[in-house]
Amino acid sequence: MICRIAIAGMLLLTGLTNSLAQQSVLSGRVSSQEEGVMEGVVVRARKTGSTMTVSVVSDSEGRYHFPAGRLEPGQYAISIRAAGYMLESGSSVAIGEQKNASADLRLRKATIDEKASQLSDAEWLMSMPGTAAQKSALRNCNHCHTFERIARSQYDASAVLATIERMARYSPSSFPLLIQPHPTRRIGAGPATPQSRAGAAAARERLAEYISSINLSKSATWPYELKTLPRPKGKATRVIYTEYDLPARTRQPHDVVVDSQGYAWYASFGEQILGRLDPKTGVVREWPIPVLKPNRNQGVLDVQLDVDENVWVGNGFQNAIQMFDRKSEQWKSYPLPPEFDGDHIELLFLAPKNHKVDGKVWVMNNGEWTIMRVDLATQKWEKFTAFPLPRPNHYQVMSDSRNNGWFSVMGRNDVGRIDAKTGEITTWQTDLKDSGPRRGMVDAQDRLWTALNRTDSVSVLDPKTGKFDLYSTGIPEYYAYDVWIDKHGEAWTATEYADRVVRINTQTREAIPYLLPAPTNMRRAHGDNRVKPAHFWVGATHTASIVRLEPLDQ
Repeated sequence: MICRIAIAGMLLLTGLTNSLAQQSVLSGRVSSQEEGVMEGVVVRARKTGSTMTVSVVSDSEGRYHFPAGRLEPGQYAISIRAAGYMLESGSSVAIGEQKNASADLRLRKATIDEKASQLSDAEWLMSMPGTAAQKSALRNCNHCHTFERIARSQYDASAVLATIERMARYSPSSFPLLIQPHPTRRIGAGPATPQSRAGAAAARERLAEYISSINLSKSATWPYELKTLPRPKGKATRVIYTEYDLPARTRQPHDVVVDSQGYAWYASFGEQILGRLDPKTGVVREWPIPVLKPNRNQGVLDVQLDVDENVWVGNGFQNAIQMFDRKSEQWKSYPLPPEFDGDHIELLFLAPKNHKVDGKVWVMNNGEWTIMRVDLATQKWEKFTAFPLPRPNHYQVMSDSRNNGWFSVMGRNDVGRIDAKTGEITTWQTDLKDSGPRRGMVDAQDRLWTALNRTDSVSVLDPKTGKFDLYSTGIPEYYAYDVWIDKHGEAWTATEYADRVVRINTQTREAIPYLLPAPTNMRRAHGDNRVKPAHFWVGATHTASIVRLEPLDQ
């Protein structure tokens, strides 16, 4: 019986492979001298003059297939992603009007320098020696750039310290092409004291010493092995990626959300820009977000859709939330009143999805680590404080079907809920110590899903029982940033570190790690529920692009 099943499976796989080959517009085999045929190699194709790049992944026989209809006739540059390997020579393929093209790809071992350019931040963390505390401090550096930049630096400890102190004056929304000064100190941590200042200075010195021990200040190459994560296998190779370039290199699509028509909406982390991508054409439209405080930092983190699919943004240091009416293409602003305003305020996250329940929108004040709420009709604001000073670092705010406000507490193990009618605050602690709940969502059953940012896992809380359930990605140094539950019940999570989107079957707990075609520094997790399986969308802040992931499940 087992033999019959195995033979049937082989025949099915063979039939599937042959079917793909017949339907492909471009196909070939990937191999190397070291491994022979190679599974899990990402093959990228970009047409001359195009703003889109399409990628597929080689299967267990080393074969890759670009389906018909995904590549137009023209000249294509071919590149690959496989840590530790490079193309033996540059590859260019012409695709004609009628005849399918083929190109076998031969790979060679990468040099140490080439391999260093291929590593994800998670792989750098795996490779670098050091304690968990040292690496935890280093993690704050990748918001603006990759760890490769740090590892390649040749600064000694004193030069690194000077760099850290200079960069500490920049806003978290800064990056090398768009630098903004750091705003007034947040007050959630309490008042600064001589002791706290001395502690911060000592921490910077320790970080500088650690960086100088892992960079190239003392040797011509790295005195440690450059380790890599496994390449995709099996189901993780059954996928198509499309990368869409945005209009300017300064675009940082921190959050990407998809509406019911399939349009992808994004905002720029360091600019007052809202954009919409049409994935059918690759055409992007952009609208300026009103600047309410010209002397304050600009840029948007959170992008949300309400039930009418109007677009809402938390406008950061502009101290307002704003709604874009997609029909009139006009903005409506809800600024803080003077009694709640201040230079330390930062309104990053908001929850407008269920505002029609009571006419109110929840807002996270990340400058004070408090939760706020605004009545849209009266523009009256309220403030809710879950913890006394010094408060643990709150992060995101969400809402359930009754428009109760939910929040994550990244500085501890907590998540919390504010009763919309009474204002009563209830908190729960996750089962993992120092887990760092960061971003997530409330599902259709009013359960709270949260990415545990100091772990490789995501969690779900059932408020009826007060119990958490954990789902692991199985990837070391993953540090989940966000989690999205599609309408089919699968959990998708993204990370700033591993360049891998993980899809979790919540019934079987199977985790499928999809390797993305290029470094992404992923933040928001969201996707398109109109198809099964769902398509996953993510912004790539380091490359000013948006990526769509399409699983090819049978």
